[in-house]
Amino acid sequence: MKEVSEEGEIVAVSGPVIEAQGMKGTEMYEVVKIGKKGLFGEVIELEGDKATIQCYEETSGGGPGEKVERTGKPLSVELGPGLINSIYDGIQRPLNEIKKEGGNFIERGIDVPSLDYDKEWKFSSQITKGEEVSKLDVLGSVQETDVVEHKVMVPPGKGGKVIEVNEGKLTVKDTVVKVEKEDGKEEEIKMLQDWPVREQRPYSEKLDPTVPLVTGQRILDAFFPLTKGGTAAVPGGFGTGKTVLQHQVSKWADADVIIFIGCGERGNEMAEVLEEFPELEDPRTGESLMQRTILIANTSNMPVAARESSIYTGITLAEYYRDMGYDVALQADSTSRWAEALREISGRLEEMPGEEGYPAYLASRLAEFYERAGFVRQNNRKGSVSVVGALSPPGGDFSEPVTQNTLRIVKVFWALSTELKDRRHFPAIDWLESYSLYTDEVEDWWGEEVDQDWLDLRSRALGLLDKEEELQEVVQLVGPDALPESERVILEITEMIREDFLQQNAYHEVDTYCSPDKQIEMLDVILKFYERASNAVEEGVSADELSVMEVKDRIARMKEIPEDEFDEKSNQIRKEMKEEIEDLI
Repeated sequence: MKEVSEEGEIVAVSGPVIEAQGMKGTEMYEVVKIGKKGLFGEVIELEGDKATIQCYEETSGGGPGEKVERTGKPLSVELGPGLINSIYDGIQRPLNEIKKEGGNFIERGIDVPSLDYDKEWKFSSQITKGEEVSKLDVLGSVQETDVVEHKVMVPPGKGGKVIEVNEGKLTVKDTVVKVEKEDGKEEEIKMLQDWPVREQRPYSEKLDPTVPLVTGQRILDAFFPLTKGGTAAVPGGFGTGKTVLQHQVSKWADADVIIFIGCGERGNEMAEVLEEFPELEDPRTGESLMQRTILIANTSNMPVAARESSIYTGITLAEYYRDMGYDVALQADSTSRWAEALREISGRLEEMPGEEGYPAYLASRLAEFYERAGFVRQNNRKGSVSVVGALSPPGGDFSEPVTQNTLRIVKVFWALSTELKDRRHFPAIDWLESYSLYTDEVEDWWGEEVDQDWLDLRSRALGLLDKEEELQEVVQLVGPDALPESERVILEITEMIREDFLQQNAYHEVDTYCSPDKQIEMLDVILKFYERASNAVEEGVSADELSVMEVKDRIARMKEIPEDEFDEKSNQIRKEMKEEIEDLI
């Protein structure tokens, strides 16, 4: 029989890394309690009866000789009603509850339940006695918030014949269903469940992602679409707008649940998120956006090891709501800080460093995270987890290891440009560097739901922007007057595409969100102007005459036209465009 020690003893401390002996029988990734304060730690290396532990809290004041107590459990999160509208740290401690108990500072070793064990939820059953239930079957539901119905499911690994059903007001620790297993033993199922964060939750089938995650941001939806169940990377230097872009996606994306992970970001930036999100009105429901949001805050001044766990905590919560049949949008800001935490822990473990000091397993860890995204079928339900990972490459250098390894995994690349930021062009996404590998997958959706010409309009617009890049090199050498009239028209049109279509004001009440129908109509109007302008040049009209047309101002203000007035005003603009160009000819 395997010999097991219930507790060991610290022999060395190096920052967040602790070495303990007398840990025979301990398993990898087992959670332990360290020292007198019971600091939270996780075993990350085993050798004989010695264990190396990464501590998720500040280790100062502790030292050799103090006890290390085993828990016998891996790092896990609590799942159940009450997750939505919560703010957690990287190891799922509820920050609001901690504040009530100990003020504005997290006391070391504090152990507060992730969910409220005393709150009663009204449970409505969907099953009856005698039914057979298996993993992830829905037993019933509770109304978690005004906009999210929480479906209580059979935990993986459990199931059997239902012999008792409880309804009415229940806490998460009360038994909702009792089942009889094949061996005749009885088993209780509660609303409260645990799941190890490093283990992917099971699903019946992974499906091809074919429906775009509509964000209302023109450059994302029309040019570089992300699907429900897709993965995207948003690298950018300081001040390029990563966080604002993620806020926009969180607020406007057509997802049912939003999970925002602040991983290693500056404390003041995360504080802004924590203050703003509860104040934001959900455009879908008119309620607070927090009614369908979970925030995970692990700022740069918090212990570095907890930064690593915050990513896993977030993706596990996302998978849980995906299993209910919801579309979940997860924002991770930023995975670069997560990678830096891996580098620091790896250095303290004296592992062989890889490129720029990052551990050799950086690529595999990133892949493990992003591969947990996906569009899946779970029994008779379909749900998705879409992951948008922000990156903060030093100096905006996209060739650094974290960005390069991420780009090998994700299928959408939204490249934020310092040059565009300096020109006050927002979102500062570089249309020449960015790409989406989901274009073919979402073509049918655009054709059926919006317009058959989407792919053609997108290709023509991007083709013109590519041509502009070539022409700008000539212009810098000899000036615009040296170009033929037809190419000067291209420069006029690409300026309209950039400024009138791709630029979008996140703080304007109308322009902050643009529906797919409006996006296509705007792009079609601009490209129709190009067609008519090109024909006019062939008839002898100069590019200078076209550049001062009054209708150009009307096109520039299309983005500010409310959706309910847009069709009528768009038709007027088309009519004026035709008449004005005909007058010039």
